[in-house]
Amino acid sequence: MNDCKTRSGRAFDRQAWTYDTARFGSHARGLYPVLLEQLAQIPHGSVLDVGCGTGELLREVGLRFPETARTGLDLSANMLAVAREKLGGAVELVQGDAERLPFADGRFEVLLCNDSFHHYPNPGAAAAEFARVLQPGGVLLLGDCTAPAGLRGVANLFLPLSGEGDVRLYSGAELAALLEPHFHGVEFRRVGRSSLLVWGVR
Repeated sequence: MNDCKTRSGRAFDRQAWTYDTARFGSHARGLYPVLLEQLAQIPHGSVLDVGCGTGELLREVGLRFPETARTGLDLSANMLAVAREKLGGAVELVQGDAERLPFADGRFEVLLCNDSFHHYPNPGAAAAEFARVLQPGGVLLLGDCTAPAGLRGVANLFLPLSGEGDVRLYSGAELAALLEPHFHGVEFRRVGRSSLLVWGVR
């Protein structure tokens, strides 16, 4: 496994049992209302959450949209263990790699990816996989952290050296450029001071 992925898996294994209440997960939680608002505006019969962590976003999806078929994928075994305790058998949970999704072509109507994309060493491969598993007309909703250009540049010098498996922070335009070979109608907007929401149609 790629060293970044190994570090990421280990870091989230360590954080899993406290992630829902500790500061580690606060940024991800801050994007839930925005993602759920967007999800309410599109068909969402089947949803895949890539980098689902402890399953908290999938739990929120189930509370708001109980008829939605939910699937979650994460690299961390411990994160998935917490998710299974929380969600029981209501959600399909799979350990796997965002750059090699273990799902059939065109399986999902919506793909959520929240606060995870900056961990991927091969983002183009992940974007291609996201498109592959979405139905034609399916929608990607991607939330992630960002920073102003100067700070982002400095952070990107040091992120690969972190023990957390972080790879790179992106601007909205950079994320859009990564997605546009695989999606149409790609748009993005800033959410608060340190987050982005990006969306596109398969």
